[in-house]
Amino acid sequence: MHQKLAHGICREQVTIPYDKPCVFLEGEGQKETNIIYNGHNQMDQSATFSSYPPNVVAKGITFQEPYGNGIVPALAARVYGDKTAFYDCSFVGVQDTLWDATGRHYFSNCYIQGAVDFIFGRGQSFYENTEIYATGGGYITAQGRATANDPSGFVFFGGSVGASPGVSIFLGRAYGPYSRVIFQSTYMTAAVDPRGWDAWRYAGQEKNIFYVEANCKGPGSDRSKRVPWEKNLDRYPSLLRQYSRDAFVNRDGWIGNQPTS
Repeated sequence: MHQKLAHGICREQVTIPYDKPCVFLEGEGQKETNIIYNGHNQMDQSATFSSYPPNVVAKGITFQEPYGNGIVPALAARVYGDKTAFYDCSFVGVQDTLWDATGRHYFSNCYIQGAVDFIFGRGQSFYENTEIYATGGGYITAQGRATANDPSGFVFFGGSVGASPGVSIFLGRAYGPYSRVIFQSTYMTAAVDPRGWDAWRYAGQEKNIFYVEANCKGPGSDRSKRVPWEKNLDRYPSLLRQYSRDAFVNRDGWIGNQPTS
């Protein structure tokens, strides 16, 4: 189903249920088509946009959660379905902006704004040329990989990491004992805390946490003061290639088989 969304503001929750796969939502652009809902507190009820089935594509839409106290969860989107892709979309919130819950996901040329754990979950996801912007001090990612065999993880390729003036931000903290996050070729402003990462509840288990930066640029990409347990793949290009888009989320070519116009 191809559903076109006109320019304007839609002030309600939008949910794609489990039994409605193969949906393409096409807006008129991030600044033109906005879905806004002021929900908060319970994570399983507060999201502005929720998507459960496989094979969902969204393009040119802003999903916004305007509740702004940064204390309780207030989700702009939660994504469960496998083979879900977002093109030229914005996700705007404060705490827990994007619940990247489960499944293989692809984000291209998107914008994600928040403050506390604002990209979190156990999705197996690739973020390409996506702008990440923090409005308050906290953590960008809280990735929840649970075991060594868990395929989940967040890969950020290209794009940028920035923040409001005076804000310092960590790249991530461990939401699971085998948390996995990779930043490749990303521009990082000075807003990135020199330590980079936090083991959080898994202090003492850092050997199992897989956090990597490779070929990043900008003042925030200086790794000289990073936590000592950050993984270094500079000498292992073959391992780094495992985290390319096609190797990590697109082995069966699903991204190219979905509609984008």
